[in-house]
Amino acid sequence: MNFLHTLGHAARNLAPIVIVVAVFQALVLRTVPDGLLSMVVGLAIVVFGVALFLQGLEMGIFPIGKNLSNALARRGSLLLLMAFGFTLGFATVIAEPALIAVAEQAEVISEGRIEGMVLRLIVALSVGAVVALGILRTVLGHPLHWYILTGYVLVVLVTFFAPEEIVGLAYDSGGVTTNIVTVPLVAALGLGLAASISGRNPLRDGFGLVALAVMVPMITVQIYGIIVFTGAEIAAPTGAETAAMDPGTDLPGAGERHWLSAMGMDLLLMLRDVAPIIAVIVVFQYFVLRKRIPYLPRVMFGFVLVVLGLYAFVVGLKLGLFPIGESMAEQLITNELFMWVYLFAFSIGFATTMAEPALIAIGQKAEEAARGSLRGNVIRILVALGVAIGITIGVHRILAGDSIHHYIMGGYLLVIVLTILAPKQIVALAFDLGGVTTSEVTVPLVTALGIGLATHLEDRNVLIDGFGLIAFASIFPIVTVMLYAIAVDLYERWSARDERQEE
Repeated sequence: MNFLHTLGHAARNLAPIVIVVAVFQALVLRTVPDGLLSMVVGLAIVVFGVALFLQGLEMGIFPIGKNLSNALARRGSLLLLMAFGFTLGFATVIAEPALIAVAEQAEVISEGRIEGMVLRLIVALSVGAVVALGILRTVLGHPLHWYILTGYVLVVLVTFFAPEEIVGLAYDSGGVTTNIVTVPLVAALGLGLAASISGRNPLRDGFGLVALAVMVPMITVQIYGIIVFTGAEIAAPTGAETAAMDPGTDLPGAGERHWLSAMGMDLLLMLRDVAPIIAVIVVFQYFVLRKRIPYLPRVMFGFVLVVLGLYAFVVGLKLGLFPIGESMAEQLITNELFMWVYLFAFSIGFATTMAEPALIAIGQKAEEAARGSLRGNVIRILVALGVAIGITIGVHRILAGDSIHHYIMGGYLLVIVLTILAPKQIVALAFDLGGVTTSEVTVPLVTALGIGLATHLEDRNVLIDGFGLIAFASIFPIVTVMLYAIAVDLYERWSARDERQEE
């Protein structure tokens, strides 16, 4: 019964995408897309894979991760906590489905210049390091906004020197690090620490780990891009050349390999992706805490479900979500329905974010931490509006052929200004909300939409222009939440001044 509930949860998460795509196909394009049956099967596999993955997390990873966090916090060892934070951040990100999807697309589009596994290792190491830093910040009680301001000034500076080929991908990599696995564990770790340390405010000190985990990969991946691309001209595939990127060509069983051996190999690769999480749990549980894992058979079964779910998710992506995004982009561009491209981008951004489970969870935690002064539903609407605006602006950049440097640097300069002006108790939450806006379902579709637009527009370089939509989806929720907080703060000050004058 529990699995059926999880399956329904996964289906509801996918439903906004299906509704938006169906409405556009029926009312705007008035056609049936090619390969409809394959797409439907792919979507069903995605739902089933996400459900298996979530069920495995609930049975195995989440209980053990929370127990370890609490046990290590009670021990009071800062070094031990930081070591756990590093390994937890690394292990969860290396297995993140959305990051796997983006890394695979980047490797194909760059013709191997960007190595998918290297990209994932860089992002995972960055997140591990920054989670450890965030734990240190919480323990020492340092204001988060100084870390954020310093970090994003560095982000903008690195972006100024980074080659065009890496900028969009770097920001997208930061945007997908905090997702279905990372957010609940990292948020629970930060809030647990803030609650257990005297003098800490959960709203001000408990949030912020997710924000830092988004920021640092943007810097490290751009540095990786400077090393990879400097001194070399890149001719990313355009137009017909992208036929080599057909997602179906690298499905299990493609080519001359027998499908059973291909399935076995892919399952082993998924097991490799999940292995770091298993290693973290085993090392800290048995060698640091020196305790047995409770309900071990249940935990082991949970890990099996995680591996199978990841495998099904990746297969479903290639059959369903990637073709849908690329098909919608192709049809809208071919029919020169440019205004409808903007509306489709806005609708997908708003609808999928409102259904994002990680956002719902963070909204509830924020409402509890703020003791009712913030409403979870208001937060969700603000963030969904920010994502919709961000993806729409990102689509405009692709259609106009503008440089992503100017948009990204302008966006984060605006964020830096708002960080200075906004009430300090909202800063950590606002940046965390920017990191949880893109789900395991939304990221592949949005990535495919960007790649599809860049593929079917003349004079566009897929590697330069195809990535970046996820980055915009992460920037603008920060803007909308901070603007709301500034407006509320100004209203409260004016109201208090008027009351004093009346008295």
